[in-house]
Amino acid sequence: MVKKENRKLIREKKHLKVRNRFSGTAERPRLSVFRSNHHMYAQIIDDEQGRTIVSAATTEKEAKAALAHTDDVAAAEYIGDLVAKRALEKGVKKVVFDRGGFIYQGKVAALADAARKAGLDF
Repeated sequence: MVKKENRKLIREKKHLKVRNRFSGTAERPRLSVFRSNHHMYAQIIDDEQGRTIVSAATTEKEAKAALAHTDDVAAAEYIGDLVAKRALEKGVKKVVFDRGGFIYQGKVAALADAARKAGLDF
């Protein structure tokens, strides 16, 4: 019998393959995206120093108040816009997009498009 591999393990393997190809620098940090069944998370990370420059998530009080649901495309757009505005305040304009092993569609694509509209370049 052919056993199917756990979906979470498949995503983590894909993420490691993507992470081997690029990393965030001080000039061009990495915009990392994670989505769970209930929330969206985005971080801009400088991998050389190993620190998070800015982050945004639907678990924040401000986001929960502004959103009806924290697990839909509208929430992803809100988080993309929020992380881009915070990054621009810190002086970050160019980033490398890390989709975290997720397929680039739906919520992940909505977050990326909103970040681009808000002024991030990737």
